[in-house]
Amino acid sequence: MQLCDHSAHELLDLLRSKQVSAEEIVQSSLQRIAAVDGRSGSLESGQETDQDRGTVHAFISVSAEQALEQAKTIDQQLARGEPVGPLAGIPFSAKDVFCVKDTYTTAASKILANFKAPYTSTAVERLQKQGAIMLGKVNMDEFTYGSSNESTAFQPCPRNPWDTSRVPGGSSGGSTSSVAAGEVPFSLGTDTAGSIRQPAAFCGVVGVKPTYGRVSRYGIIAFASSLDCPGPITRNVTDAALMLQAIAGADPRDSTAANVPVPDYLATLEQGVKGKRIGLSPDYFQISYMDAESGEIHQKPVQEDIRAAVYHAAEVLQRMGAEIIEDVPMPNTRYGIPAFFVISRVEAASNLHRYDGVKYGYRTPSAEDDLRVMYRKTRNEAFGLQPKLRILMGMYVSAAQYSEQYYNRALKVRALLRRDFDQIFDLQGKYRLDALLTPTTPTTTFPIGAIYGDSVLMQYADQFTVTANHAGIPGISLPGGIAADGLPIGVQLLGPDYSEHTLLQIGRSLEIGTQDEAWRSQKPAVLR
Repeated sequence: MQLCDHSAHELLDLLRSKQVSAEEIVQSSLQRIAAVDGRSGSLESGQETDQDRGTVHAFISVSAEQALEQAKTIDQQLARGEPVGPLAGIPFSAKDVFCVKDTYTTAASKILANFKAPYTSTAVERLQKQGAIMLGKVNMDEFTYGSSNESTAFQPCPRNPWDTSRVPGGSSGGSTSSVAAGEVPFSLGTDTAGSIRQPAAFCGVVGVKPTYGRVSRYGIIAFASSLDCPGPITRNVTDAALMLQAIAGADPRDSTAANVPVPDYLATLEQGVKGKRIGLSPDYFQISYMDAESGEIHQKPVQEDIRAAVYHAAEVLQRMGAEIIEDVPMPNTRYGIPAFFVISRVEAASNLHRYDGVKYGYRTPSAEDDLRVMYRKTRNEAFGLQPKLRILMGMYVSAAQYSEQYYNRALKVRALLRRDFDQIFDLQGKYRLDALLTPTTPTTTFPIGAIYGDSVLMQYADQFTVTANHAGIPGISLPGGIAADGLPIGVQLLGPDYSEHTLLQIGRSLEIGTQDEAWRSQKPAVLR
């Protein structure tokens, strides 16, 4: 077992007991990147090779020299007996939507390929202040638009470490790939409709979407500002608690960051689930989608082994003392994706207007006298298909003659989704749930190229995750088993506002209850 295969909390113990050095930890991660990552994503991708098809391609950039220098400094501080941060010496990766001063921050788009951020995002800054070492930026769907990572302008796109012919999920697929492949113990991602939890399920890792406002969005390139949530991606629940502890809290630079005290997530992690009320909803075991030709709504059940994994998780938690409440109604779940289509496109179109070739980023090389022509040419040349689609759709559904029909109606649906959760988490209500247990995704990961290009079909991979973004509540995806096709299954816990400590506690109990199961010993293909 190499150092990079250890979890963050294990590495911290080894480092504090002076069994290893920070430099050795960083070297191990860099060696793993060299072994499994292949070519970094770039605008000049060239022809895809057989080697490309067998490697992960999680990273856009790797800052090896800087990381090693930071590790040496930490080792020197430890040798002198000086205090260091609680995460000192632990490598991490950051989705390339987090600004880091004097570092290229591209959002995986040509239009920002030459943009060096003048400041550092709060989440990255807090990790660095605790001594964590950023190894580099990881790939993603362009501007986070997608559920597979295939839309990135920086090719080759990331691949799933369990099967490199399949997608890692999106949009934080580079983050989850880097964690699942043992390149880093943890990574920073963002979640707008499930973009942390869905790829976490596809790659067999832990992904946390905090309560909206629990973690500052300052310094993060926005997709849909009322839905975006930064959060941790790790290999286990303890590391997720460690990481969330570091990044959560109020931020005077972000007016949407909640001024709510941050509890000690590690202190309650091992308290078990005795007396916890955990619900199961039939509305989360089928996807509802509209036939584009007939306009009819169809239902399709989730993959059978995913359903079985969720019920198995419920049985494990029940044996450990939880009370399982079945048949919890969540009637508006089916409308989460249509509402997201409208709300997110309106907000995305608004956020994309700042990319015009004037202030920063790419500008068309064509000399133009008309400013509007320059805008159009810049955006046409530098935006990929997904940003263009979102601009067009966002402007269409927010137009005066359509806003009541689409946008205002979508906002009402979002309120209904919030009401569903309020009712089941109401301490005076019928169900009084501490958490809702669901599948994270309706299927395991799909092959590269199988769905890409069909924005509607791909979006339905997020049907069970997007509801938490609409409602603003926290959610966590946990490894729940291995399907018959040899691919990871994710199970999801959703809870009321600021209940991250409870979700982590339940997740840790599920880890303990399944630690001896055979699937826990299986490894991604790139590590076998």
